[in-house]
Amino acid sequence: MTNAMPNAVPNAVTRGVHHVGLAVPDLPAAEHFFVEALGWSVVGGVPSYPAVFVSDGATMVTLWRVADPGGAAPFDRRAHVGLHHLALGVADHAALALAYERVRAHPGVMIEFAPGPMREGSSTHHFICAMPGGIRLEFATVSG
Repeated sequence: MTNAMPNAVPNAVTRGVHHVGLAVPDLPAAEHFFVEALGWSVVGGVPSYPAVFVSDGATMVTLWRVADPGGAAPFDRRAHVGLHHLALGVADHAALALAYERVRAHPGVMIEFAPGPMREGSSTHHFICAMPGGIRLEFATVSG
């Protein structure tokens, strides 16, 4: 497995991710996490659904509130089929450290592990956390 992102595939029908939709138990808490901890902007929403769309200018995430937050079962990455985690890229090691400090200080976040190399000798450094509501996020950067 390589650490670098692959080049565009000329015959592929798709060109990247348009957006990712995450089902969350607490829409305001999820929105605040993306806006306050990560500095994203709210770019839309559907109050009747209810949903909020947030973006960092390169990626859009749709946050959908589940119908019954109290009865919603948390995702178990070892038992359920679905999104294991969402990995977000950061510019460099300084940005990774900043993301870690901001995320770690945000209410309701559980840090899985602190920033470090993906494996010994890897040029990819990352950390993983669970945002409010339990969805796992990874933050990663590749050093030159």
